[in-house]
Amino acid sequence: MRRPRHESWGLRHTVLELESRKFRCLQCGRQFWQRFPGILPRRRATEPFRRSVFVAHWDGSTRSRVAARAGIGSATVERWFHDHLRREFSERGSAPCPRVLGIDEHFFSRRAGYATTFCDLRGHKIYDVVLGRSEAAVEQYLAKLEGKERVRLVCMDMSSTYRAIVRKHFPNARIVADRFHVIRLINLHFLTCWREIDPVGSKHRGLLSLMRRHRHNLKPEQVVKLESYFERFPALREIYRFKQRLCYLLLKKHRTRQQCVPLIQRFVKAVEALKQCGLAALVTLGETLGSWSAEIATMWRFTRNNGITEGFHTKMEVLQRQAYGFRNFQNYRLRVRVMCC
Repeated sequence: MRRPRHESWGLRHTVLELESRKFRCLQCGRQFWQRFPGILPRRRATEPFRRSVFVAHWDGSTRSRVAARAGIGSATVERWFHDHLRREFSERGSAPCPRVLGIDEHFFSRRAGYATTFCDLRGHKIYDVVLGRSEAAVEQYLAKLEGKERVRLVCMDMSSTYRAIVRKHFPNARIVADRFHVIRLINLHFLTCWREIDPVGSKHRGLLSLMRRHRHNLKPEQVVKLESYFERFPALREIYRFKQRLCYLLLKKHRTRQQCVPLIQRFVKAVEALKQCGLAALVTLGETLGSWSAEIATMWRFTRNNGITEGFHTKMEVLQRQAYGFRNFQNYRLRVRVMCC
């Protein structure tokens, strides 16, 4: 008699009583037990019951709570959960390298540091996660990656390390700078220049909030407040207007190749003006934008950005909090590749 655990009826635990028979092969003499559908060999629980435990833990319940409700140990919950993750991962098979790829970094742990995320921006799912963010850490993984020639577009922030990696391992891909990070970099250097001009006013939270916004998001009374402040610092008014024109230039989307020609000319003039302005923060900004001019100009043709990747990073943080952190990166990678899709 076999008595495997089965799915609970409400709050009542269920046990199946099955009469099993033992057989012996007349040709080879080997003996084996009768098998039942829904119960794998050497298992004391049915697959529906194991699946219910997996779903309960997947939905966010802790191991101790699921174990107390199901009447099993917390280690058993963790073992069954990883078994189902491996099964789902093996059923999906090895996906080909995506044509539109997003690359970004996220924090994993204090001991291991950061990890690199490869996201399929067209399929809205995580392709893979690799420990480390340097070229030496990702070199071994990318050397064995199959289908790299399929990648046509790679979106990333303004990281020179990732740009060198993409140019080396994805020869057929075009790099697109993430628009959010480019505009954030411009605002960062503008605020640095503002602190040099007016150290006291730059610490005012109300003015700081108005300076960071785009001009079309300002109310009429807020525009008047800014103009009254600029009367004290006329040079800051010109820098602010230049920053606004540059941001509006970078916000343009869905442009054809012919429409990009005048935009590129305006961008080159803006970069040269930054390099010759004489302010250290703006000169550094001009040199950075000049080195990333090709990747920034590609933003007008392609509207892809790393917003999908950043959203998955938020989901990864939730997974880490539910698990109270990970020490084994392979377990973390398996959970991310199955659950972030």
